[in-house]
Amino acid sequence: MTTARMAPVLAILLVAVGCGGDGTPPAAPEEAAPQPPGMATRESSIPADAVKITPATDVYPPQLHSDAWETPVPLPAAINTAGAEDSPFVTPDGSTFYFFFTPDPNVPPQKQLLDGVTGVWVSHQKDGAWQPAVQVVLQDPGKLALDGAPCVQGDTMWFCSAREGFTGVNLFTARWKDGRWQNWQYVGDRLMQDFQMGEMHVTADGAAIYFHSPRPGGKGQYDIWVTRKVGGEWQEPENVAAVNSEETDGWPFVSQDGRELWFTRTYKGSPAIFRSKSVDGRRWQAPAMILSQFAAEPSLDAKGNLYFAHHYFKDGRMLEADLYVARKK
Repeated sequence: MTTARMAPVLAILLVAVGCGGDGTPPAAPEEAAPQPPGMATRESSIPADAVKITPATDVYPPQLHSDAWETPVPLPAAINTAGAEDSPFVTPDGSTFYFFFTPDPNVPPQKQLLDGVTGVWVSHQKDGAWQPAVQVVLQDPGKLALDGAPCVQGDTMWFCSAREGFTGVNLFTARWKDGRWQNWQYVGDRLMQDFQMGEMHVTADGAAIYFHSPRPGGKGQYDIWVTRKVGGEWQEPENVAAVNSEETDGWPFVSQDGRELWFTRTYKGSPAIFRSKSVDGRRWQAPAMILSQFAAEPSLDAKGNLYFAHHYFKDGRMLEADLYVARKK
């Protein structure tokens, strides 16, 4: 499918979407209300025999290759469970954290679609502590959708979804209005079909979208491309040749100041996180590896704290996934 592969945790259907933001999350979010009585919870949906993996029992812990960050650690139980958390997005002010959750990454997507809990979740900080995550509703009542990997820019959310009325996985936007996300709309065939847009990230000024794609003209299986908005229209994509390789390069994230391009690349058989620097946000330098060993999908706040997804593998099988943070020194 043209939207590229989904994050491994999503097992088949969802592609992770990253995005820039202006640091102003919507006020008084409705999704922060307690879960209504009778609704499934994340904890109750996780298989009874699931065992929470910790750094002490992790066979392949993430490896840090820079002294600019502290040793990465998992986020607290308000966010991580014995299920699978993936596709992180933190608002630039560091106060709101969106992610994808599914109770068991090894079940087929048809069951994920019906379990009532697989989808987008959000946690907010209060007095410096992450609060219990709650589910974000992005579909009309009675209609099926498998949503994932959101990002927020002011009052706009970008997210991906496999849903009724559409073929495969597509990108959508939603608007924050009257205390909830609503007015979701398909982003259009130009981005999805003409550009073959996969994982994407909108820059903070809204003037460019970085994305990965298998479209012709790249160096590897997936390359990172950029399309710029001119006169209200997205222009033909340019290959970001300086950061691409013969490996899979994708899942881009651009810092708020536009001077750092973060992405995921396959390294020694598992995902690793790389960073490229630029003076003007257009001429990118050769990238350096920051994290390796099942570390993927970077998202940073304005202070430079690095959030990412870490998948736990053993004997070639993914057991679960957690979201980690490496604090900037």
